[in-house]
Amino acid sequence: MVTQSLREKILATIVEKSTLKQKVFDNTFAAFNELKDTLFEMASEMDDALEGKLDKRVRLEYRDRGKHEAQLQIASDLLIFQMHTDVFEFDSNHIIWQNRYVQEDKANSYCGVINIYNFLSDSFKYNRNADGGYLIGRIFINRERKFFVEGKRQTLVRPMSFGNSEIDRASLVTILETAINYALNFDLLMPPFECNKRVTVDQFNTKMDNSKFVTDKRMGYDFNVDDI
Repeated sequence: MVTQSLREKILATIVEKSTLKQKVFDNTFAAFNELKDTLFEMASEMDDALEGKLDKRVRLEYRDRGKHEAQLQIASDLLIFQMHTDVFEFDSNHIIWQNRYVQEDKANSYCGVINIYNFLSDSFKYNRNADGGYLIGRIFINRERKFFVEGKRQTLVRPMSFGNSEIDRASLVTILETAINYALNFDLLMPPFECNKRVTVDQFNTKMDNSKFVTDKRMGYDFNVDDI
């Protein structure tokens, strides 16, 4: 009986994993491009629906930030969509391992990810580089275009339903509308007095340097991932 040498195993693993991960990447990239097209359409539709109902200074604007990023500005909120260029496996404690679809074939668990972040639009407008943003959603896509979503109010496809649905435009619309609705209702809170009672001379050294004052939606408060 001829046993496989270690080098042969290494070469076989390279072929198997690289092929798998390339397929996952291609599917995620295709889904991200469809997400960008959907965002552009949604922005145009909402802009038309709001015509004459808003102050002209209130912006609703889609912007393509490159191959792996896009943004949607809605008034004082900015949603940034970022596709990670790597393919991920889940840690051993993740609930995904209780899913039969994944249990039947471990290769199904390898996923690309599209992250959804919520920032204040003024953080970018005034170059307040120390301001914080929040991850409010993640879309996971595998080699078969199957997907699930984690995030604030995201209930479309939970991890235990992974394997039942392929990512498509209708799914993306639901995910995007949920993220937009959450961001709009995730209000900027005044931080506790104790958080801001001490400032430095440097913070006032340049009168108009807004970047020296840190602002985010939950400054001084805990941000819970209770419904992820």
